[in-house]
Amino acid sequence: QLQASGGGLVQAGGSLSLSCATSGGTFSNYRMGWFRQAPGKEREFVAAISRNSWTTYSANSVKGRFTIPRDNAKNTVYLQMSSLKPEDTAVYYCAASKTYYTSRYYYTTPRFYEYWGQGTLVTVSS
Repeated sequence: QLQASGGGLVQAGGSLSLSCATSGGTFSNYRMGWFRQAPGKEREFVAAISRNSWTTYSANSVKGRFTIPRDNAKNTVYLQMSSLKPEDTAVYYCAASKTYYTSRYYYTTPRFYEYWGQGTLVTVSS
C-alpha cells in the first residue's frame, strides 16, 4: 500500500514536500515514481528513483526545482518541490514497481508501475 501526503495550498515561488509511505513489502525492492494529473489533462511523469537511489529521472518541466529522495529505512519516498508555479497545480500520485528496468522509458511511463497511491492535491496560487 502507498499513502501519499503533504499536499496543500502554496503561493507561487513557494515550496512543498510530499511524502509517500509504503507498507506490505520490502521497500528497497521497489523503484518509485511520482506522477501528476491536472484537471482535464492526462497523468504525466514528474520524477522517479531507482531502488538504490543511484538513478533519478525528472521531467523537463520540473528539472532543477523538484527532487525525489527516498529513505529505505523509513519505507518512504519524497517529492521535494521548490519554486512552485501555478502550472504545477495537480493531484500528485506516487507509484511503485518491483520490476527491474534500467531504461528511462520504464521509469517515466505510468503503465509500468503496478502499485499506486491515492493522490494528494497540490494547489499553487499566483
